[in-house]
Amino acid sequence: QVHLVESGGGLVQPGGSLRLSCTISGRVSGFYVGNWYRQAPGNQREWVARISTVGSPGYADSVKGRFTISRDNAKNTVYLQMNSLKPEDTAVYYCNIWYRGNDYWGQGTQVTVSS
Repeated sequence: QVHLVESGGGLVQPGGSLRLSCTISGRVSGFYVGNWYRQAPGNQREWVARISTVGSPGYADSVKGRFTISRDNAKNTVYLQMNSLKPEDTAVYYCNIWYRGNDYWGQGTQVTVSS
């Protein structure tokens, strides 16, 4: 079955940067839509970014101009480059893909932005 493995989370100061990676296993072709979501304690899960099967990105207003989603089909990996991080970006970040009519989720990785 499809399995998503995330990495790159951690603690960073305000204004800093992190790059999250989501590696997809299970012999998945490049024909999938990738998403990043985040959820802070007590909050609803929030959609952050999406990348289409052909690499077209979309972003939530809260992260536009600061985050960049990308993909490497040869590596079956979706990335989220996060710049100019703010304390309100603190959350568990989840990778999600849509593939052949089904959606799959990663385990989540903690991002903490604090001085």
